[in-house]
Amino acid sequence: MPQLLLELLSEEIPARMQARASQDLLRLVSDGLIAGGLEIGKGQAFATPRRLTVIIDDVPEKSPAVSDERKGPRVGAPDKAIQGFLRGAGLKSIDDAEVVSDPKKGDFYVARINKPGRPAPDIIAEVIPEAAGKFPWPKSMRWGDGDFQWVRPLHSVLCLLGSQVVPFEIAGIKSGNQTTGHRFHGRETIAVESFEDYGRKLLDAKVLLPASERAAAIAEEARQLADDAGLELVEDEALMLENAGLTEWPTALMGTFDEEFLEVPAECLITSMKSHQKCFSLRDPKTGKLTNRFILVSNLIADDGGKQIIAGNEKVIRARLADAKFFWDQDLKRTLDEMESDLEDITFHAKLGTQKDRVERVAELAYQIAGAVDADPDSARRAAQLCKADLVSEMVGEFPELQGLMGRYYAEKGGIAPDIARAIELHYKPKGASDTVPLEEEGNHTAIAVALADKLDTLVGFWAIDEKPTGSGDPYQLRRAALGVIRILLENDLRLSLLKKIGLALCPLSPVGKVDQEGNVKNPLSPGGEGRGEGGRNVREGEKNVGQGGAKSVNADAVTTNLLSFFADRLKVHLRDQGKRHDLIDAVFALPGQDDIALIVKRVEALSDFLETDDGANLLAGVKRATNILAIEEKKDKRTYDGEPSGPLMTEPAERALAAAIAKVKFDTRAAINVESFAGAMSALAELRAPVDKFFDDVTVNADDKALRENRLRLLAEIRAATLTVADFSRIAG
Repeated sequence: MPQLLLELLSEEIPARMQARASQDLLRLVSDGLIAGGLEIGKGQAFATPRRLTVIIDDVPEKSPAVSDERKGPRVGAPDKAIQGFLRGAGLKSIDDAEVVSDPKKGDFYVARINKPGRPAPDIIAEVIPEAAGKFPWPKSMRWGDGDFQWVRPLHSVLCLLGSQVVPFEIAGIKSGNQTTGHRFHGRETIAVESFEDYGRKLLDAKVLLPASERAAAIAEEARQLADDAGLELVEDEALMLENAGLTEWPTALMGTFDEEFLEVPAECLITSMKSHQKCFSLRDPKTGKLTNRFILVSNLIADDGGKQIIAGNEKVIRARLADAKFFWDQDLKRTLDEMESDLEDITFHAKLGTQKDRVERVAELAYQIAGAVDADPDSARRAAQLCKADLVSEMVGEFPELQGLMGRYYAEKGGIAPDIARAIELHYKPKGASDTVPLEEEGNHTAIAVALADKLDTLVGFWAIDEKPTGSGDPYQLRRAALGVIRILLENDLRLSLLKKIGLALCPLSPVGKVDQEGNVKNPLSPGGEGRGEGGRNVREGEKNVGQGGAKSVNADAVTTNLLSFFADRLKVHLRDQGKRHDLIDAVFALPGQDDIALIVKRVEALSDFLETDDGANLLAGVKRATNILAIEEKKDKRTYDGEPSGPLMTEPAERALAAAIAKVKFDTRAAINVESFAGAMSALAELRAPVDKFFDDVTVNADDKALRENRLRLLAEIRAATLTVADFSRIAG
């Protein structure tokens, strides 16, 4: 079967839009062909700065014929119902429908619709213009007198089915079998016969169609230039792909800049050259320091070997780096404390106050958290006070991605302690799933305290004002913040009570909930009351809370409970990505007081290992059997059977053996859990397997004797209670 080849040639498409656009075009065309009845093969999508290309294999010659039967209203139904039926069935008159009799329902109309198969070119000619007309560009434009919108003015449309042109129009442009190559090195018109012919002729016309090949060519040339100069390329995959999106025939060239700019931090120079000129930086492999060389990527094969191109880029780079040096010099004229005072003029959120308010909250919370992460409380408070100061610097104003890092540089220049300077840089981490977290083993105790405080304050603040994530959006990146807290705790194996820390973070935000020094939510205050949180700070001052926010009716208990549930959901996602079962997380979280993330995960891992053993699987079945019997009988009797079973009423040896085993298991599991030996707790729990099996084999729970029945149900409740020291087995699948 033939291939479908489609190319839409236009003016330059922004690099950031190309990959998504090519996939959108493939999706829209494929979905349209399938909806038209064509069973197509595999599709591929390509993008260059000037073209979107789609190739679809195995397109059948025509769609299959379709027979359909549509039931209509009763004979004699109102005219409105009949007209609706005719429109839906595509009939011109009710005479075109058949009348069918039903002994129960009477006579009703039926439309028998027979649609012959349609030639593939006819379907393609409808699908592609429709796809182009509803294309989801983030930004698009009109040109000329028409209403058609595309990202940039469209020049030509190439569409072949096999070797034959599929005729149609888009924005007055007729489809054909012609295209052009590189803007400067392949201006001649190219007539295409097939996809293979298309790719070969584009290559001859200096167009590398696959973006991956262009990126690979850039990487190879750039590394070779660096190696020839005895230097090392500062690798940047995203910049490779961006340059691939700016060129159809990339050529790497090397330029230089004045050495005086090397006085500016390397990251500033790298960011400036990358952001403004899409250039790669180079470093000395012996020292690891940045050099005054850079590599640019041109879309030209220059007659002079690129001398003019290099000179032009050097001129622009010089101006850009001069700006960076100016920002650096200006920022060094102020201390971080002076910058921090300017945070009062920056609103963090209308309901949560200024950045200054937020820094004060984070500083107090970091002070409270410090002890749990072996950090010095005063250092944690000091680092938190300065952690957002660089937001008002000239450099971060120009390059926001350098926030935190520039704070560290300014702190070092100001003689601030190294651990505080490092904490200023690292407190934003992790910035994403692939980013690292600050680690205790690297001496980042202060950074961990500030990072946790920063993220917890963000989460608690937005929960307090009811700005939680929704299914359609998370504008404040609260999911990322929660995952950051989870990863910091897990990767450092930290013991931290989330309930208490959430309570401490909530204290300065909640005008109706009072929190004690341990982070426990106290009784609500009256509307005009005043409470004091950690450090003796006022929770309310009349009608104004500390954070300048509008959260004047915060339900502290609801915020705490809801946010802890959010952490549970994020933990499930995190562990599911690692292959762990979410039902085990539910089973552990269902126990009261489970708010220590590291301990929860250890318990889940131990429970998972236990359930993979024969003892674990059989005990799970026995516990579920006991729980199901209890649920049925308690519902029927409208009561619970919790409580100590009576020894004298245990008439069967299996009952007495089970009661003794339960007493021992309860003691052993609690002892093991108290020393965080979850494997030991599971080992103790395994001792229940045989007594439980024997009990169900030898004992009839619903005995005729009412007292015996009640006592045996209490024994089942004891099985449930014994396992609840480890997990809620009723929530475990299987």
